[in-house]
Amino acid sequence: MTQVTDHGGGVRSIRVPIPDNPLGTTLVHLVDTDLGPVLIDTGWDDPASWDALAAGLTACGVSVAEVHGVVITHHHPDHHGLSGKVREASGAWIAMHALDTAIVRRTRENRADRWFSYMADKLASSGAPEEHVALLREARTARLSTGLPAFAPALPDREIVPGELLDLAGRRLRAIWTPGHTPGHVCLHLEESHPAALPGNGRLFSGDHLLPRITPHIGLYEDPDDATVADPLGDYLDALERVGRLNPAEVLPAHQHAFTDAPGRVRELLAHHEERLTGLLALLSTPLTSWQLAERMEWNRPWDQIPFTSRNIAVSEAEAHVRRLVKLGRAEAVTGSDPVTYVAL
Repeated sequence: MTQVTDHGGGVRSIRVPIPDNPLGTTLVHLVDTDLGPVLIDTGWDDPASWDALAAGLTACGVSVAEVHGVVITHHHPDHHGLSGKVREASGAWIAMHALDTAIVRRTRENRADRWFSYMADKLASSGAPEEHVALLREARTARLSTGLPAFAPALPDREIVPGELLDLAGRRLRAIWTPGHTPGHVCLHLEESHPAALPGNGRLFSGDHLLPRITPHIGLYEDPDDATVADPLGDYLDALERVGRLNPAEVLPAHQHAFTDAPGRVRELLAHHEERLTGLLALLSTPLTSWQLAERMEWNRPWDQIPFTSRNIAVSEAEAHVRRLVKLGRAEAVTGSDPVTYVAL
């Protein structure tokens, strides 16, 4: 597979591997500016990933040391993981939306035992069986006993402000807030004519918000000290419609490949989530916990073949969908249930 793709108009993408992940690679985009190259995302923090990023930059005629800035679509490690190393090698600035920067800050500051305790309580309240929660407690004990250092992703030094042009000399790159996959996920609209004169409005670096063949995970990233009940699926669907109305000539996502017809892909994703919500309503004819919902939902493999970490993600996705149903008045939590169960209205 070709490591570097030239998309024309001073935009290229570099395939950076993600270790032990079915996604395979992150597409790190390189944008030429009058002050030097700027990266959109950086890839996973792994030696092989770093080597691939450096080799890709060399193939583009630049070095890591020449990188002027790093724009992060969202905080996930396959996007933000190598940002710190790029900054150390080049002095580049790192920009991220404030809501995802807050998550990075919490990740850096929270003690490992506090995070594990919060996740164990969260899973228990979602109806996870004790044998599943026990695995998390065992991981907490093992981590504390070995004294492993806390995960410390790079803290950004610039804020991406939705609606505003980023400070990229000679380019018009506007931030669009697209929450759902993460609270501070942003797409980046390159407000310049398409180099191949494709019809539409410029090009869109879509991160994980809009992918050609994958439905992005809808995540819950709640502050343990904040009791606000978020509706990430509702946020995601609203942002999808905004991106569809933008009608970019071409979408440059962070995974898979570039594609056209963003409005068509948006319609597919909206239909997918409506179908999933309808299916959940049928399941909720009797009260179920988020865990029980996740067990009954359709995934890319049977539930008994889904590994531990992926089950946690699936339960988060189930809860995001049931929260949407509650917000729409189509379901409600059963009063006094512990763990919490939901039922269709």
